[in-house]
Amino acid sequence: MEYNTQRTQMILPEYGRNVQNMIAYAMEIGDKEERNKAANAIIEVMGQLNPHLRDVDDFKHKLWTHLFVMSNFKLDVDSPYELPTQEVLNEKPAIMSYPKSKIRFGHYGKYTESMIRQAMNESDPKAKEYLKNTLANFMKKQFLAYNNDAVENDVIVQQLKELSNGELILENPDSLMQTNQILKTFGLSNNMNRKSSTRQNNSSTAQKFKKTFKKKY
Repeated sequence: MEYNTQRTQMILPEYGRNVQNMIAYAMEIGDKEERNKAANAIIEVMGQLNPHLRDVDDFKHKLWTHLFVMSNFKLDVDSPYELPTQEVLNEKPAIMSYPKSKIRFGHYGKYTESMIRQAMNESDPKAKEYLKNTLANFMKKQFLAYNNDAVENDVIVQQLKELSNGELILENPDSLMQTNQILKTFGLSNNMNRKSSTRQNNSSTAQKFKKTFKKKY
C-alpha cells in the first residue's frame, strides 16, 4: 500500500493529486504543441475543480499562475499571460503602517472629527452655520447608534464644542432632531415601546406585590 507520506508533496493541495499528476505528465511530453494542448486541458480541469475562482477578476490568469507554481516553474508552454517568476511570487508584502491617530470619542470615529475640522475652516458664515447644525444631528445619530436609550442634546452640543476647540457652538440645543425620530430611522421605536411597556408591567406587578404583602402581614 502506498501512503501519502511516500508520495511527492502537493504544492497546491486544493487542486488534488490528479491535477498534480497531470502536470507532471505534461512536463514529460516532448512535443511543445502537444504540451500546449495538455496545459490548456489542465487549465479547464482546474477551473471546474475551483468554480469559486470564476468570481475573481481575471480568474484565467490566476489559474495559469497556479499551473506554473505547481510545476515549480519548469513547465515549458506558451501562456496567454506574462510568465510569473518565483522571486516575485515569494516576495513578502510590505508592512502596512497602523493608524496611530487618537480618537477622542470612539463612537463618533475619526471621519466625524475630519468633517468637523473642515467645517471649522469654512469661511462662509451661512455655510458654516449649516454644517454646524448638520454635524450636531449627525453626531446625535452616531451616539444613538451605540446607545439607543437616550442622549441629552446638551451632551451633543458640549462634545461638538470640545471637538471643534470651541469654534462650533450650537446656540439652541432644542433645534436638534428628536430622539424618537432618529430611532425610527434605525427601526428601534417599537423596541423602545416594548421596553417601556415591560418597565410599566414590572412596576405594576411590584405595586400589586406590595399591596398583597401588606394585607397578609
